[in-house]
Amino acid sequence: MALKLAGLKTDRPTELRIENQSTIDLPKDTEKTIREVLSSLPIEHLRGLDRVRLVDFIKPPQVKLDVPIRGDLPGLYHPRAGNQAPWFEVSMGALLQPTEGFAKRMMAKSAFKSNLAGILFLLAGQHYYLTLRHSVKKQNLEPQVRQYAEKNLKAWSEKQNANSFRAKLFRPLRPYMERLAKWLNKKMMQTQKKS
Repeated sequence: MALKLAGLKTDRPTELRIENQSTIDLPKDTEKTIREVLSSLPIEHLRGLDRVRLVDFIKPPQVKLDVPIRGDLPGLYHPRAGNQAPWFEVSMGALLQPTEGFAKRMMAKSAFKSNLAGILFLLAGQHYYLTLRHSVKKQNLEPQVRQYAEKNLKAWSEKQNANSFRAKLFRPLRPYMERLAKWLNKKMMQTQKKS
């Protein structure tokens, strides 16, 4: 009698740990938001991930100084190193901007959920293309990760705002806005090539 184990998924879902090492006061339901964002991705794309660590500011591993660089790095993907599983590090200082003025803090807090989702999708895209998709060349990695994040962020935001008044109001205008954004990006690329 042959074993029927190939292709079967495990009964228990792989649960990512969320470590909150940040001293900054986080908005309500931050961990719930992280779980919702990551649950919108296929579980195969998160295979092997160990945890998501929330910190005040990210100190890049290349810099040997004790002073953290504030606001420059919102998220960092730590790939597998030896027998340590890969993990994400997200900077709450870069997202919430606690050292800025009142207006900037309020703007950062109002856009926190979407910015956090964008960072998590970018980090998940890096993990997916670095560990699971070996057919992508290193020079093509950045556009692939950006496209992965944009696609998943768009799907997630549509699911979040499915029945909102604002979404129903702006849905007919979306193709025109996307066309305008594409045209502006094209013009920006042309001006960068000229200079």
